[in-house]
Amino acid sequence: MFTHAASFMDLAPGLEEKIRVCNSTYTVRFGVRLRGQIHTFTGYRSVHSEHMEPVKGGIRYSLDVTQDEVEALAALMTYKCSLVEVPFGGSKGGLCIDPRAWEEHELEAITRRFTYELSRRNLISPSQNVPAPDMGTGEREMAWMADAYKRLHPDDINARGCVTGKPLSFGGIAGRVEATGRGVQYAIHEFFRHPDAMKAAGIEGGVAGKRIVVQGLGNVGYHAAKFLSTEDDARIIAVAERDGAVMNPNGLNIDELRLHIAETGGVRDFPGAEYTQHSLGALELECDILIPAAVEGVINAENADRIQTRLIVEAANGPVTAEADSILKKRGVVIIPDMYANAGGVTVSYFEWVKNLTHMRFGRMERREQEARHLTLVNELERLSADRGLGWTLSSNFKDRYLRGASELELVRSGLDDTMRGAFQSMAEIWHTNDRVDDLRTAAYIVSIDRISQSYRAMGL
Repeated sequence: MFTHAASFMDLAPGLEEKIRVCNSTYTVRFGVRLRGQIHTFTGYRSVHSEHMEPVKGGIRYSLDVTQDEVEALAALMTYKCSLVEVPFGGSKGGLCIDPRAWEEHELEAITRRFTYELSRRNLISPSQNVPAPDMGTGEREMAWMADAYKRLHPDDINARGCVTGKPLSFGGIAGRVEATGRGVQYAIHEFFRHPDAMKAAGIEGGVAGKRIVVQGLGNVGYHAAKFLSTEDDARIIAVAERDGAVMNPNGLNIDELRLHIAETGGVRDFPGAEYTQHSLGALELECDILIPAAVEGVINAENADRIQTRLIVEAANGPVTAEADSILKKRGVVIIPDMYANAGGVTVSYFEWVKNLTHMRFGRMERREQEARHLTLVNELERLSADRGLGWTLSSNFKDRYLRGASELELVRSGLDDTMRGAFQSMAEIWHTNDRVDDLRTAAYIVSIDRISQSYRAMGL
């Protein structure tokens, strides 16, 4: 995909290869004494590009973690950060482990030792390399890593900025947990603001009433499905999970389904829905929008011809293989690419990192001043009405909404929405003005590669 996009660009000799290759990968094998014996774990931290520092990327805990996967995801992080204009290079990490096989205190010991191994080589640092949650990790693991780093670097005043995705009480930021799913929602909103994009996909109207299939109801899939159904009146007609899929043409209640999964361990026997054990079969249902939000490669050469949607939104990293991408493009299916659609996480991680470096939550300085300024205007309007005997008053609902200064969550959502709008507009401009570019993914790569090449040129490379 990178090579295809680069072929449309006039890059300096050798620069394409410099941008493409992964700069370095560190493999660590460390032992932890658990359950009466020493267990050895293998972990990776890959740095794809340091054209901007720190480099940024999640750490995943999974038995499927490999060096190739980590390097590919690090590359995607580079392009993703460039596309949404977040000043980070790309990195990624992984630990080959099944987190469900260990008790909480055991996972903590493993995570703290992994942090030590990364810290020794500056592969976790607020100024050089900033991990975040990924598949199999979350706020808990990030808090352990931040605390472990602080113990190793007690004189680093910015130590909590060494990772993002932390709990709110431990230096996190409001809206980080929902960020990637919220970004998917904002990406879809922006798509529907562009008539040319909708025409290319053969879609009309708004988001309301659209039939949506979601694959994976983890953090990303859950929040995307919840926001699209409760705030935008879309219908989530199917959800695919590990143990199968559930379907209802009138729409599924996402909160109730999430609770059912938590209580039973799967989607089977969810009330009011049809169940099938063939989980990936749900991807082939007829729908308006398909959102793969779990693992990579679920749409491939084997099933691409059976996909019955006009718009795919890649909420997961790499859910569509290169072969499937080519097949779907020939069939006229529009794909909102992963490097854009799931960039909400790294965008809000950037906000959290900035918050950690400034040591102040967003809105603290200006919120009450905004309220006082708005109150002055409202009071003056009501005074003028009384003086003139007009007899009108502002509605209490308007006053409540207008007078309230923006909270940190509202500011985070505003910044994320602005980021997603700007990035889509950059892609759309290339898509609609370059006759050789016929899809959003290629346009996204061109925007991203061009910005990275400009950084290298500025360095003198």
